[in-house]
Amino acid sequence: MTAEGTLDRVEAENRLLHRVIETITSSVDLDNVLAATVALVTEATGGDACFLHLWDPDEELLVLRAATPGFQDAVGQVSLRLGEGVAGWVAATHEVVLIPENKWADPRYKYIPDLHGEMFTSMLSTPVVSRSGDLIGVFNVHSRSRRDFSDADVAFLRLTASLIAGAIEHANLFLALAEQEAELESLVRKTIEVQEEERRRVATEIHDGVTQQLVSMWYRLQACSHSLRSDPDRAEHELGEASRLVDEALDEARVAIYNLRPSVLDDLGLGPSLRTLAHRQLDGRVELDLEVDDVVGLPPHHEVALYRIAQEAVTNIRKHSDATRVGVALHEDDGEVVLTVRDDGQGFEMPTGRVGRPTTSFGLTGMRERVSLIGGKLDIASAPGRGTTVEVHIPKTESEVAS
Repeated sequence: MTAEGTLDRVEAENRLLHRVIETITSSVDLDNVLAATVALVTEATGGDACFLHLWDPDEELLVLRAATPGFQDAVGQVSLRLGEGVAGWVAATHEVVLIPENKWADPRYKYIPDLHGEMFTSMLSTPVVSRSGDLIGVFNVHSRSRRDFSDADVAFLRLTASLIAGAIEHANLFLALAEQEAELESLVRKTIEVQEEERRRVATEIHDGVTQQLVSMWYRLQACSHSLRSDPDRAEHELGEASRLVDEALDEARVAIYNLRPSVLDDLGLGPSLRTLAHRQLDGRVELDLEVDDVVGLPPHHEVALYRIAQEAVTNIRKHSDATRVGVALHEDDGEVVLTVRDDGQGFEMPTGRVGRPTTSFGLTGMRERVSLIGGKLDIASAPGRGTTVEVHIPKTESEVAS
């Protein structure tokens, strides 16, 4: 090839790469980017079809994510295990495969009806690998007639694969950021909902309890005032009733205040508070196993959340489980605080799907919301006749540890 011809070829390749870069950076919609890239690769290599399989690490499968027009119905439907077919072999070895003809004789080849391999003679398969060496996917280019793909074709496809790997990583990061923003919005919304629910609950307690008793007390004192001279015995009775209502109002006020934040947490700390809770609710009813460490340095809202979850679990045990043995444990483990409440009671049927909750969900939704609000994880294990285990993991940040 003459120098002029070489220059023309280099300029043509540069124009193609420029178009590839424009295509990759034109949208944050990964499916659109992949479809446009496949069309461009088909044009640039002179192939008749191009398929892009992406690696799904969760399913451990290569899944067809983009294809030349005419094969769109196969997108998302074709999948290969690592090492299966030519694409699977390329994915496993990170090596390029060139098959100019008679691919049926190649032991790596696997016929896939949806992709109509009988229509094509030659194929070029190239791995798509990230800068860190992680598998992203595989490009397959096919031609109907025999084709000896050149070194330039291989180099172009390798470079395109490198660019698309970066685009996919960026798209995944963008998607992860969008998901985190959505989770943050959801968390803020849940926080506000929980706060409003707490306000409504406390307002209801005060209205139905303290306020009603204060009104009754006012009437008693009015009756006492009217009877003080004419009927001293009645006045004394009304005064006694008013005194009783004062005591009840004080009790209701203490409950409302305790429900806002258990004072025992301020007085004793989380560990002693959990021991006190277990003894107060369950002592004499079941055999208690307490392995509660004195965990310190947790933010107050984390302490409240853990205490409330334990309180809900213990209340469920007392009311519903028919348990004979209950264990409560609190400890630190590898940067996490772990709370466990288990019983040997009647248990309940856990849902089999990923979505759903037990029909006997005694406050479990509230537990999940509390754990979600503090960035933790809740695991609930139960089965009829086999008891229930509630386990909470919350991270302890460096600042918390340092404090």
